Amino acid sequence: MNDFDLTGKVCIVTGAGRGIGRGMAEGLARHGATVVLSGRTQATLEAAAAAIGGSASVVAADVAREAAVQGLCDTVMQRHGRIDVLVNNAGVNAIFKGIERTTLAEWQDIIDVNLTGVFLCCKHIGTAIGQGGSVINVSSVAGHGGLPRSVPYCASKGGVEMLTKALALDWAARGVRVNTLAPGWVDTDLTHGLLEHDVHGRRLLDRTPLGRFATPRDMAGGVVFLASDASAFMTGQSLVIDGGWGAE
Repeated sequence: MNDFDLTGKVCIVTGAGRGIGRGMAEGLARHGATVVLSGRTQATLEAAAAAIGGSASVVAADVAREAAVQGLCDTVMQRHGRIDVLVNNAGVNAIFKGIERTTLAEWQDIIDVNLTGVFLCCKHIGTAIGQGGSVINVSSVAGHGGLPRSVPYCASKGGVEMLTKALALDWAARGVRVNTLAPGWVDTDLTHGLLEHDVHGRRLLDRTPLGRFATPRDMAGGVVFLASDASAFMTGQSLVIDGGWGAE
C-alpha cells in the first residue's frame, strides 16, 4: 500500500486557478485524488481543470463571502457525496507599504481573504469532512517571521498559523487533522515581477540558501504528504517549504 495514494479522496483546493493553488491541485490529482478547483474566476479555473484532466472539476466561489463558501460545500457534497481534504490556499499578496500609509480598506481586504476566508472554509467545509480527513491551511514564511512593509499580510498569515493550532486541538477527537503549509518565495505570475527585480529580487534570492525561488510544483509534495496517510500522526503543525529561508 502506498501511503501517498489519494485514490478515492475528494479534495477541495481554493485559489486553484493559477500559481501555488494550481500546482497543489495538479499534485493531488497525480496521486489519484478527485480534485475540485475553486476560486473567483471561472475561466481561469476551467483552464486549470482542463489541463489537469481526469476527474478535476470547478466550483467558483469567493472565500470571503460566507454564502459562497456554504454554496461551495453544498455543491461538492451533492456532486461527490463526501469531502476528504480541504486546502485553504486562496489569498491575496502583501501590498508592500508602511502601516502609516495603509488604509483600513487595504487592511480589511487582506484579512478578509487570507484569514477570514480560512475561518469560513473551515467552519462550513471542514465540518463536512469525516474521520481520517485533512485540512491544510496555506500560510507563509510571513506567518513565522516579519517582512518589511507587510503588516497586514504578516498579521493574516500569523493568524492562520494560530487558527490551525487551535482547530487541531478541537478536531483531534473527530479524527480530522489540521496543519499548515508555509511556502517561501514562489515564482508565480503574481510574484514574478518582484522576484525578477534587479534589487529586491536579488536581495530575496541571496537570502534563500538553496539559491533559487520555488515553483508551484515544489509545493505539491508537501500538500500530498499532508493530505495523505503518510502524515496520519501529524496535526497542529506547520510544514515550512522555503529553500532554507528560515534557517538563519
